[in-house]
Amino acid sequence: KLSYCVTERCVLWHGISTIIWIASNQIRAHILSQFKNNSLYFYAMPYVVTEPCIKCKYTNCAAVCPVDAFREGPNFLVIDPNECIDCDACVSECPVEAIYPDDEVPDKWEHFIDLNERLAEAWEDNVINETKDALPEADEWASKEGKEDQLQEEW
Repeated sequence: KLSYCVTERCVLWHGISTIIWIASNQIRAHILSQFKNNSLYFYAMPYVVTEPCIKCKYTNCAAVCPVDAFREGPNFLVIDPNECIDCDACVSECPVEAIYPDDEVPDKWEHFIDLNERLAEAWEDNVINETKDALPEADEWASKEGKEDQLQEEW
């Protein structure tokens, strides 16, 4: 895996020049790098939406995201790992506790890391940044496990 730090010590350690600026109330990090062996050591630790979100799709989490990293599918939300800034704002807003940092995703849901990345690309035009009504049977599905086969990838 690739990783990054934004502390001065870590920047010097990895040989990365980092410019951070604020635009439109969104924090953006632009990283310019030069490496001795031309290898990139970069990893933004995004958050990941996991199985509990399937057939619930509460959107409180998307409404608080400062960078519009959430993408909406028919019965599931994902986080675009290229947009997520690791701010943690969404985690406490999820009533079904479906959101984890990618390095803390429970083993049984680890494949959701790749799923979020793949579906974020497929749903790139479906940015969601506001609260919408949850799915009609969300409360019924909220506590159910083993519902991955219910995930709809196509609208």
